[in-house]
Amino acid sequence: MFLSFPVLAQSGNQSVPDLPPPLQRLITDGAQVRYLGQVNGMDGWVTIRQGQEQYFYVTPDQKNFIMGLLFDDSGRMLTVDQVQNLRKNEGDVLDLLAEGQLERPRLDAATTGMTETRLDVKSPSEQLLNDMENANWIPLGKNGAPVIYTIVDPQCPHCHAFMKDLKKDYIDAGKIQVRLIPIGIREETKAQAAFLLATPNPEEVWFRHLAGDASALPAKSNINQQGVQHNLSVVENWRLDVTPFTVYRARDESIKIIRGRAENAQTILDDMTK
Repeated sequence: MFLSFPVLAQSGNQSVPDLPPPLQRLITDGAQVRYLGQVNGMDGWVTIRQGQEQYFYVTPDQKNFIMGLLFDDSGRMLTVDQVQNLRKNEGDVLDLLAEGQLERPRLDAATTGMTETRLDVKSPSEQLLNDMENANWIPLGKNGAPVIYTIVDPQCPHCHAFMKDLKKDYIDAGKIQVRLIPIGIREETKAQAAFLLATPNPEEVWFRHLAGDASALPAKSNINQQGVQHNLSVVENWRLDVTPFTVYRARDESIKIIRGRAENAQTILDDMTK
């Protein structure tokens, strides 16, 4: 069950305990996490990723935590009180991330089995594809279509041009799914990439951004960027020096790599289907 009101921010007046390790993993995956406060010795946390809110309470001994909503003995929903007490402290960023259908499945839940680690990595190109599969990405296009992985910077004009090349005839037409791996070189673009990973409607937001909507990707400094940092670690480990950078598996099982904007998008589709 999810609360259909905005996720809220961290109060500046309360002491924040160390983040529990299981929630740290969610941050690495691009989730936004805020401390709700303590009730009856239990620390409360709210997370949001891909528009889905989740609530966690850690027991006083720090050995267990519970996912769900907290009620008192009269049936009052204490979680709502915590949300209302905190939401006025940070502005609109997390509110924006919580818009949309909060009951929709998370990206990682909806695509279970699609990005599992390959166990037969035998070459650098296979390892590169494996790292791209396990990066933090958002899908553009329908599930079941041939997949390419593309690293982009939100302000990269060549990335914009490549995505526009693909949008109408390949993404919208259901011929290719692009799994977009956002990174940022500057603080502004890191914040935009983090917002893109967390927003509930990333495809719509991305193409609004490409169409020139300056409000589509806000560059706010209070967005958690660990999901973007994970993506940047892929770039740094492989010493990739250009965006867009695209990797996909061809029909003959070979790994294809494209540095920069592809000259002919149809060639990519032909590689994967013919």
